[in-house]
Amino acid sequence: MIGWLTSTIEAVSLVMAVWFLIQAFRGKAMMVPHLIGMAVLWLLTIGQAAVSVTMMAGGDGPEETATFIGYLATVVLLPPACAVWGFMERSRWGPAVIAFACFILPVLMVRLEQTWSPALV
Repeated sequence: MIGWLTSTIEAVSLVMAVWFLIQAFRGKAMMVPHLIGMAVLWLLTIGQAAVSVTMMAGGDGPEETATFIGYLATVVLLPPACAVWGFMERSRWGPAVIAFACFILPVLMVRLEQTWSPALV
């Protein structure tokens, strides 16, 4: 895993969570700029997944590979799943769903780091 990419994903996710919470409190539905933001976040998670899989194929990787792959799959699937759900929900709760997912993503990223290098925990 790449540390700076993990930190970037965490920061972008938290900024987006605040953005979506503001939209939810204002009673606004999700719009195209929100989808673009989620797409950027999704591309970042795909990049981290590609790097992680490449490093695991090269022999470097976590001790608990199955757990790591489960967390990695969740991290990659969370942004598009919540974006679809949030876009389908045309009330204020659409952005609220995505805000919740954006608050969960940094927690999952921290857990990925812990699984990748348990000596640092």
